[in-house]
Amino acid sequence: MGHASRVRCAPMSIAVVTGAGSGIGRSVALALAAAGWSVALAGRRAGALEETAAALTSGDFLPVPTDVTSPAEVTALFAAVRDHYGRVDLLFNNAGTFAGGGVPVEDLDPDTWRAVVDVNLTGAFLCAQAAFRTMKAQDPQGGRIINNGSISAHVPRPHSIAYTATKHAMTGLTKSLSLDGRPYRIACGQLDIGNAATEMTARMQTGILQASGDMAVEPVMDAADVAATVVHMAALPLEANVQFATVMATAMPYIGRG
Repeated sequence: MGHASRVRCAPMSIAVVTGAGSGIGRSVALALAAAGWSVALAGRRAGALEETAAALTSGDFLPVPTDVTSPAEVTALFAAVRDHYGRVDLLFNNAGTFAGGGVPVEDLDPDTWRAVVDVNLTGAFLCAQAAFRTMKAQDPQGGRIINNGSISAHVPRPHSIAYTATKHAMTGLTKSLSLDGRPYRIACGQLDIGNAATEMTARMQTGILQASGDMAVEPVMDAADVAATVVHMAALPLEANVQFATVMATAMPYIGRG
């Protein structure tokens, strides 16, 4: 487990990124490191985390293989971060899955439904809870949680009931965290992302089902543009918060979808 630097950073610069082994999580980890944050990289696949770490050209990083659906592993993740850095200033709650996408509601297997809920909702809650506990107890008190929502937190795609339900629930999680965090200087916001170019969205560039029943290629944007938005949200003082933001490919069929 290599480290670019063992020097501890100043307060308000320690971030935890879940789902850091690929896609948006990797892009956000790279952008935060470039902006001077120390970054704990969390994800299920140790090899993928090491690939992200190898791409970091500056800053301090800590890969911690973690299954976000496991309370014990999430507890161990935040204990490792506290042990290494002393505190947590930012959680980018990003880990998620689109399992079951493309399956009509009447054919969706209950086990697949549970798997999506476990990762996208329960995993997000467990990580937020662990971050909240740490941020409340540390000195100076406080921190920021940024939840990865989705365009699907507003409008669904066809045959995406599990993913859509969890992303709508993410909005409730964000609002509750914002309210409950007020006394402890814990800010919580949500970034709703549309068509960032990642492994998960590769099919959008070859054709994806539309509400009309047609198949269509959809525009995508660079995941680095999402990362830049996260860095901006994270850089705000705790007295200011981006509660909800949407960043998306300009020409994607969101406005007017369906």
